Amino acid sequence: MVLDTLIPSAASLAGDPAVIARAEALRPTIEAASNDIEKSRRLPPALLDKLHEARLFRLLLPRSSNGIETDPITFFHVIETIARGDASTAWCVSQGGGCAMSAAYLDLQVAHEIFGNDPRAVLAWGPGPRVKAIECEGGYKVTGVWAFASGGRHATWLGAHCPIYKADGSPRIGPDGRQVERTMLVPAAEVAWTDIWDTVGLRGTASDQYALNDHFVRADHSITREFEKECREPGPLYRMSAMTCYEVGFAGVALGIARASLDAFIDVARNKVPRGAKSPLRDNAVVQSNAAQAEVNIRAARAFLLQALADIWHTIAQPGGKLTVDQRITIRMASTHAIHKAREAVDFTYNAAGATAIFGSHPLERRFRDVHTVTQQLQGRLSHFETVGAWMLGADADLTFV
Repeated sequence: MVLDTLIPSAASLAGDPAVIARAEALRPTIEAASNDIEKSRRLPPALLDKLHEARLFRLLLPRSSNGIETDPITFFHVIETIARGDASTAWCVSQGGGCAMSAAYLDLQVAHEIFGNDPRAVLAWGPGPRVKAIECEGGYKVTGVWAFASGGRHATWLGAHCPIYKADGSPRIGPDGRQVERTMLVPAAEVAWTDIWDTVGLRGTASDQYALNDHFVRADHSITREFEKECREPGPLYRMSAMTCYEVGFAGVALGIARASLDAFIDVARNKVPRGAKSPLRDNAVVQSNAAQAEVNIRAARAFLLQALADIWHTIAQPGGKLTVDQRITIRMASTHAIHKAREAVDFTYNAAGATAIFGSHPLERRFRDVHTVTQQLQGRLSHFETVGAWMLGADADLTFV
């Protein structure tokens, strides 16, 4: 694995300031809504209105479908900014952004139907282990149960990832010898919901379970998630996969949580005199040293991710540019590293704050739970480092989640 030697400029790391400013303007509103989000396990309607007004669910949607079609660096900054206010809101916007890239693989008329003609369009989806789509005239009959649909409760459309079967029930096998899989796009009103999202953190994502039973889906309302096969859009954003954008976005969630946690801890350390102590936490040498290391670690992880992104984006944006496996490995490595350095920083703030941080009314308590929920998700798996290491060393590497 060889990294390009381009050293990005400050401008290339900064993203689009006008788009990022929309998120920054909403951050106080998002933070003020965080308790309501936590209790209701939903994004409040008033907050959703503001997110749609700012078009923040359309960051990665093609311009041809009335989207912003921004770059991944700007996307990272927006998600990180929102996460400083509330992690669940940032997670939903990140998930919605990655799902919106589906418009690039749809016929333009269908993309308009789903996204372009509805300024409040949101697509959400999740995995389903026992699902199937059977070929029929004009499309597919779809049956199954899917879960972890982050943002699904405020989505207008849902995706159902399915292995494909022929009408006779036999698997549809592709040229590579594997069973063909496609994602079916279904109006949210047509699924049956089950509330399963009683979790430690990220409670406001409402990542519930939904089901379909022998439900007809038109063929042109299905996509392949192998982004190079059916991509219609020529822009460089769609030469990146949705997977890499999820990695970038969810790393932004984790780093935003860490930034907010360190900021909150500084206030605690300056003002709290621990029981039995004579001076504030800020005067403790161990706290000082650990605070500095936590700050360095999240800044370094963030800088590595942004520099790698800027380098890769510069290459992809050139005529004929294409995302390589080396670049995918770099994004996976940098994003997973950032997530875990963020978790370490939050752990420090929570532990050092002592009993102050155990109360639900304190921001460190929720952020501790949120970041530990981030690390339990697909993007936070430590096994990703095994994939990176195997690739570096020339061993067999499973690239499924790269």
